[in-house]
Amino acid sequence: MSRIYNFNAGPAALPVEVLVKAQSELVEYGKVGMSLMEMSHRSQDFQAVIDAAEANVRALMGVTDDYAVLFLQGGASLQFATIPMNLRRPGRSADYVNTGAWAGKAAKEAGLTGDVHIAWDGRAEDFKRAPKPCELNLSPDAEYVHICSNETIGGIRFAEFPSTDAPLIADMSSEIMSRAVDVNRFGMIYAGAQKNIGPSGLALVIIRKDLMERCPETVPYFLRYTTHANEGSMYNTPNTWGIYILRLVTDGMLEQGGIAAIEKADEEKAAALYSILDSSSFWTAVADKESRSIMNVVWRLPSEELEEKFVADAKKAGLVGLKGHRSVGGIRASIYNAVPRESVDALIAFMKDFEAKNG
Repeated sequence: MSRIYNFNAGPAALPVEVLVKAQSELVEYGKVGMSLMEMSHRSQDFQAVIDAAEANVRALMGVTDDYAVLFLQGGASLQFATIPMNLRRPGRSADYVNTGAWAGKAAKEAGLTGDVHIAWDGRAEDFKRAPKPCELNLSPDAEYVHICSNETIGGIRFAEFPSTDAPLIADMSSEIMSRAVDVNRFGMIYAGAQKNIGPSGLALVIIRKDLMERCPETVPYFLRYTTHANEGSMYNTPNTWGIYILRLVTDGMLEQGGIAAIEKADEEKAAALYSILDSSSFWTAVADKESRSIMNVVWRLPSEELEEKFVADAKKAGLVGLKGHRSVGGIRASIYNAVPRESVDALIAFMKDFEAKNG
């Protein structure tokens, strides 16, 4: 098998063993005579899959019974609209922390249906860091506080989560299950699956059950969290394939030793890559050190021409997905859970050679 080194930001690398397992079961799942993609989502066979997926999420993240675990469609972006519709009651406001593109989109979406208060804005600093908890200007009567825990485009994350009186809501799309998190500190955690836990088209939502009861009666049934919680994420036909892959990915995480083991490996990968960036003025890491993401490493070269050459030469060498987001340019390596250390080592070797030839 010949596979390239995949640094795409999402959809992103999946564990090879998951792909091989899915391939072996693609035509016939188990001994039921058909693919999982063909079977009824109401069947006992699929019910076993979704039950196992939920059990894995609860085991890996320590999710207690007072939280619902939902598998929804529309990705994290649909949650930008659904959260304020469900959790911000009429006439009330919500706090949003603007750390970059995704936090900004969430705030903009929430502003369409009610009041939003920006508790901190990193725009003046070009979104190079996350705020310290003491910097947040939180409203005393906010319905909730929304953060994006890891900004994929800017390559920054919250090294320390704020303590808030209002429920803390976190978009963890690009770092879900990459580090230990105390779920009980949050009112809700959500994530698009396509970066760390599965394929595109699926969103994981972990929400405190009492918060779901805030939802006004004017919200359409399909957009209510209670609707999906009451129906076990099967109010309508769910993304059965996405849930199946998430189950396989989380099976593998448990076998690896859980999130503690994964976090250690992720930190080692990131440290090796940041060490190269800090070793020479040829490379310029974008994020402030205290806010550096361990999932999305972003840097610049001395010129845009060199950046274009870097991306082109890297692709020829079998390293793909390194072009920075179109809104900011530069270089970005997304080194999610499924990106092996071998890939990071190959990137580092390429960078050393590139600098020697072009520095």
